[in-house]
Amino acid sequence: MVDVLFDDIFRVEKLNPDDKKYFDKVTRIEARSERFDMFMHLDINSEVYPLKVGQKFALLLVPTLNLDGTPDTGYYIGGNRHSLADNFEYVMHGKLYKITEDSTRENVEVLISFGGLLMMMKGDPSHCNKFELDQKLYLLMRKV
Repeated sequence: MVDVLFDDIFRVEKLNPDDKKYFDKVTRIEARSERFDMFMHLDINSEVYPLKVGQKFALLLVPTLNLDGTPDTGYYIGGNRHSLADNFEYVMHGKLYKITEDSTRENVEVLISFGGLLMMMKGDPSHCNKFELDQKLYLLMRKV
């Protein structure tokens, strides 16, 4: 069984929230999760996976795509192998490069880079207790 690091449904609140678009095919989404009330900025390839304001999507962060939870090499191996990615529409592989807590310890901020596409998730530390610095992980998304 795969060890799920984070799992929630998000609603897109804004696209390119700072009114800047640095790259033609990349959109930064601002979203909030339904269950854990986490705030997120996420860069996505909007040509491959377009999202609109108000749209909801399921987001999963896991350390491996193997259905049995065994670690993988981080390299894509094609073929007829089934994986967790089969149930999702958009997948990225990245590395968690920074975790910070605010001075009150009421919020934690997790920063992940997916080959230059960035994710920032902020909220209650109890929902981020499985994350570790330099952790490699997969982001999986599916519209709901």
